[in-house]
Amino acid sequence: MKKIIWTFGLISGAVLSVMMLATLPFMDRIGFDAGQIIGYTTMVLSFLMVFFGIRSYRDNVAGGTVTFGRAFRVGLLITVITCVCYVATWQIIYYRLAPDFVDKYSAHTLEKARASGASEHELATERRKMEEFKEMYSNPFVNVAITFVEPLPVGLLVTLISAAILKRKRKEAVGGALARAPSATVTL
Repeated sequence: MKKIIWTFGLISGAVLSVMMLATLPFMDRIGFDAGQIIGYTTMVLSFLMVFFGIRSYRDNVAGGTVTFGRAFRVGLLITVITCVCYVATWQIIYYRLAPDFVDKYSAHTLEKARASGASEHELATERRKMEEFKEMYSNPFVNVAITFVEPLPVGLLVTLISAAILKRKRKEAVGGALARAPSATVTL
């Protein structure tokens, strides 16, 4: 079980990390809004490994059967490994490759508010929120926690759906027939 969880978790995490690193040089051209769409689409695609991991566990370890609870646990562990990979990659990007990320994001947020017709008071409030966010985000523990929570809901949703689809009880595993040992017959 551990091998399956680690294999599929690391594959999923690698897909997410590689895409994050690949889009980083183009963020100025892509923009934050399109970057978010690309990011969440990549998350969904990488979390497909949860489905394949649960299926591999069911077919190769559990003898063709798995309960919803066991399938959910396998998927959850794959999701956690994926999220840890995502966090590790983001920490490298944030602290080494893009330390001005929050400043650029703040400028984008303020420009978006200005373009939507926000008043000076609303802009000042937004500016204050962004300054508070920057201060909070500079704490590595908060940074890690916020980053971990970004892909987690996507992974949990894919895990729930995958566990529901892939659960298979003993009787379902043998073509619908009841899976039981043949009973001894007594002849008189």
